[in-house]
Amino acid sequence: MYLIRGSQNIDLFRSRYPKATSIATIGNFDGLHLGHQEIIKKMKEEAFKNNWSKMVIFTEPHAKEFFAEVLGKESSKPPRLFPWSEKVLKLRDLEVDYGFFLKFNSQLKSMTPEGFMNQILLQLGIKKLVIGDDFRFGANREGDFELLKEWGKRNNIAVESTETFLMDGTRVSSTRIREALSKNNFEEAKKLLGRPYTYTGKVVYGQQLGTQLGVPTANLWLPKNKLPLAGVYVVKVTLEGKEYGGIANMGTRPTVGGDHPVLEVHLLEFSGNIYSKRLTVEFCEKVRDEKKFDGLDALKEQIFKDISTAKAYFS
Repeated sequence: MYLIRGSQNIDLFRSRYPKATSIATIGNFDGLHLGHQEIIKKMKEEAFKNNWSKMVIFTEPHAKEFFAEVLGKESSKPPRLFPWSEKVLKLRDLEVDYGFFLKFNSQLKSMTPEGFMNQILLQLGIKKLVIGDDFRFGANREGDFELLKEWGKRNNIAVESTETFLMDGTRVSSTRIREALSKNNFEEAKKLLGRPYTYTGKVVYGQQLGTQLGVPTANLWLPKNKLPLAGVYVVKVTLEGKEYGGIANMGTRPTVGGDHPVLEVHLLEFSGNIYSKRLTVEFCEKVRDEKKFDGLDALKEQIFKDISTAKAYFS
């Protein structure tokens, strides 16, 4: 998949792929759940019939995240199911040809609907655009589906609304998945995603506290975007194609004075140096909330209890 990094690289994209014609869609695509997958599946079918490419346009950060930062209300940011880098990998797995990383900033926020349609969409070689009929864009959200349809007619671009994808009579959405995860309903999240909920990250150096306590842990880099989980979980960990059971803490580690979220994972039945390796962590069951202990001895005692819980789960 070719990734277009921002509107300033549209000319580079067109110079590399001057004959590219695409069917495209626009959205956050957080989680790339079954509803998103259905849109891409139908795009693939139509692309095959018309000899088009498939393009997914997504904004970073999400609009709500941008406005939360502008207003200084970081705590009001909605949680992310995964960071944009993982979104790109999953779009590639879904055989999307072009991903357009559109930076959501003050310039994009103030762009008129006409500017967005003519300066961005028209330059991409799009033959058909598939969006939700509630899609809004441009300064003050003045652009809507009907405006896009009229613009499309003038420019020989078909504009079509997506069908709502339902499961159990309710729309499949990223919000619904976040709610399932917040209630520790991992089976529901799995059903809506079409796969288990996982987080993939690179192992980085931490305080080495786990090793001092006799429980070595892998610290995974987390994005600045909030993830929808917090606490201690039984997990399955995939490392270099092999699966291990484990116990993980997603939190700030208040007992040792932590001030930013970290994902710490202890792999059962494993020893070895895995710094800089990439781990995929599947969350299976919540054990407890994170809490501040009176000291390291109390923390160590609880960690061993958590490990016993994980071993019982896998036995």
